[in-house]
Amino acid sequence: MIARARRLLRSLADAFWVLPAAIVVILAGLGLLVVEIQIWGALPDWLPSDWIYGGGETGARTLLGAVASSTIGVAGTLFSITIAALSLASSQMGPRLLRNFVRDRGNQVTLGVLLGTFAYALIVLRSVRGGEENPFVPSLGVTLGLALSGACIALMIYFVHHVATRINVDTVIDLVHDDIQRDIDRLTSPAGEADATPPIDLDWRGAGEVRFEASGYLQQIDAAGLAEWAAEHGTTIRLLIRPGQFVYPGAAIALVCPPVEGARKALHDGTALSAQGGSPGDLTYPVLQLVEVAVRALSPGINDPRTAISVLDRLGGALAGIASRELRSGVIQHEGEPRLLIPALTYGDVLQAMFPMIRQAAGRTPAVLLHLMAVLNAVAGVERRDERLSALRRTAEEVVEEARVGFVNRFDLEALDAAHRAFLATIASRSSATVVEC
Repeated sequence: MIARARRLLRSLADAFWVLPAAIVVILAGLGLLVVEIQIWGALPDWLPSDWIYGGGETGARTLLGAVASSTIGVAGTLFSITIAALSLASSQMGPRLLRNFVRDRGNQVTLGVLLGTFAYALIVLRSVRGGEENPFVPSLGVTLGLALSGACIALMIYFVHHVATRINVDTVIDLVHDDIQRDIDRLTSPAGEADATPPIDLDWRGAGEVRFEASGYLQQIDAAGLAEWAAEHGTTIRLLIRPGQFVYPGAAIALVCPPVEGARKALHDGTALSAQGGSPGDLTYPVLQLVEVAVRALSPGINDPRTAISVLDRLGGALAGIASRELRSGVIQHEGEPRLLIPALTYGDVLQAMFPMIRQAAGRTPAVLLHLMAVLNAVAGVERRDERLSALRRTAEEVVEEARVGFVNRFDLEALDAAHRAFLATIASRSSATVVEC
């Protein structure tokens, strides 16, 4: 159940309505509070009298009515324009990137304050009473309403600027790159700090299979809970898919060795599926978001190689950041014994997520493939592990083969061959170099 609770919390964190709804409730409660404060006669003494609204009930109704009508009108207009702008941006950069706009706190706060001010004004307005019997003008409430209207004006200016910059493709690329860097820091370990895992010698041919009837993307895993359950039952669980991958109905999701009762229920309680891709444990998801931007930029309808080159720079920066870090083994221990095995993400998997789709889309765009070779050369210059250098060499060979098929100008092909030779020279120098840490 922990996995499902985490999925719910993640869904609430990503939901657009949660923060605006909370702000509306807070401002509505503030409206009730300031009216009650004035009814009790407890206006703060430190407030200058000339700051407090001193007009009559007609003026109070007019001001509060103007605040309410203007804020709800501005909210509707601003977000209608935003939806139109985002629809254009999604066609260029991909609909999956809209989730980044939905999660944006600036957009949520703006909507919440506008709608909250509307609710505040209505609540204070209902307390205004005229006539000769029991007249009441909530002076403090009207004053705060005017202050909130000023905040709405400031937020409106901020919002227009914010949305205009957020739909800029370079800004979007930077935001997704920041997500990748955070995931690298969270899902990898500094070199030399990887947890030592004892050897696992099990004959999985006699293991019991666990199958799910449901389908969806594996979003959450309660790794500690599953490892503890396996230790209590004297068994070991081996997951066949990693976070972010799709679970097909009826397909085996895990092996349990030796087979024990209750394994299916334990796995059902310890995992959570989602209809949407993406998982806190999936490093490749933000990478694929960047790749989608590059592939769309290389489509004939957009034809924007510069955006693809910018994406390649960010992907190269992420690879350079991984050079000094260890990818996790996926072995979860309980009391020193390996009890849960999650498929580990390899360096080759990261490369396969980053470059093949861009390479295929840029087959007839020499500038992009030349830059891709330059990025691989730069990454090879900071990498020191032989197995990773071999994976980079394989990626570079795929780029050369793609160019031999797609390039029509022999000078472009000669330039790529020269870049490939420089890359191989870098690989050779790194394989034989002695690195001295300073």
